Amino acid sequence: MGTPCEPASPEPIRDPVCEEEQLDSRVCQDGGSAKTGLLVPSEQPDTNPPSFVAAVGWMAVNTLATVGIVFTNKAIFSDPSWKLCQLTFASFHFSVTWATLFVLSRPHFTCFTPRRASIQHLLPLAIAMCLNVILPNLSLVFSSVTFYQVARILLTPVVALMNFVLHGAILPPIAIAALVPACLGVGMVSYYDSIPTDSTIQTTSSLGIAFAFTGIFASSLYTVWIASFRSKLQMSSMQLLYNQAPIASFLLLYAIPFLDTFPDWVHVSTNMWFMIALSGVFASLINISQFFIVAQTGPVSSTVVGHLKTCTIVAMGWMVSGRAIGDRAMIGVLVAVAGIIA
Repeated sequence: MGTPCEPASPEPIRDPVCEEEQLDSRVCQDGGSAKTGLLVPSEQPDTNPPSFVAAVGWMAVNTLATVGIVFTNKAIFSDPSWKLCQLTFASFHFSVTWATLFVLSRPHFTCFTPRRASIQHLLPLAIAMCLNVILPNLSLVFSSVTFYQVARILLTPVVALMNFVLHGAILPPIAIAALVPACLGVGMVSYYDSIPTDSTIQTTSSLGIAFAFTGIFASSLYTVWIASFRSKLQMSSMQLLYNQAPIASFLLLYAIPFLDTFPDWVHVSTNMWFMIALSGVFASLINISQFFIVAQTGPVSSTVVGHLKTCTIVAMGWMVSGRAIGDRAMIGVLVAVAGIIA
């Protein structure tokens, strides 16, 4: 796991706060990768044979970090004083992402060679990156963890639709058939998870559903744009993210004073500061581990890891929500998960 980086063929990237999630929507180039914000290899082939132990280790790190960041962020946003501090939180994660990339570009690691692009060219992508993080985070604030993760399954059909409209890309009939139960399952979860059954059971509000679907649109657009910008600017995934992350973070600084409601910093507990720092650590681990997963095992294994993360987060979210196994929303969860695994 400490092996120096050996770049391989590039794939789209995604910021990990959203976490998680566009990896499951692999409908773009190279077999349909759509996991944006995560670090993936550069252009040149890997000359060293992959280590099975190292690959399994990085898969475990990636899965645990992804599950950890979802539940850590949910705990942070459950505090009313942090619920409306979304822009600051997103800017923090973008800064952590850039810092991670900066370290990986140093001579000791040499995962990639930084390249520059003009702010004018990257501005639309940076704005999409901001929405790709903020809207899903707001969905997590106003919905259950189970609904949040299941709704992200819709990234696959939405990205496929955008690719068809913008680029004329068509999925195989079998893949299209698998999207039908996924969409049906998300619809069932959206309905049943929003019905209050008990005061002790966590449900999803209409605001959470609205943020979820707008977030899916923003994330899908961001996914499609990444491929376009990489081709237009002739950059690898890591080079592109290295340029756009600080721009996105800086853009949010203009809006933070007007839109964010800050907590009373003096009374922020040590535990809360620890969770915020932990969230940043998880973000870095997701970035680094995803790079090594794709570099050592390829995009197919990376997709399997994405399915594992979805199932784990959905199962854990269901357990902490207080819902019974016989709850009707469970049927929707099973249908949706079966769709993505198929």
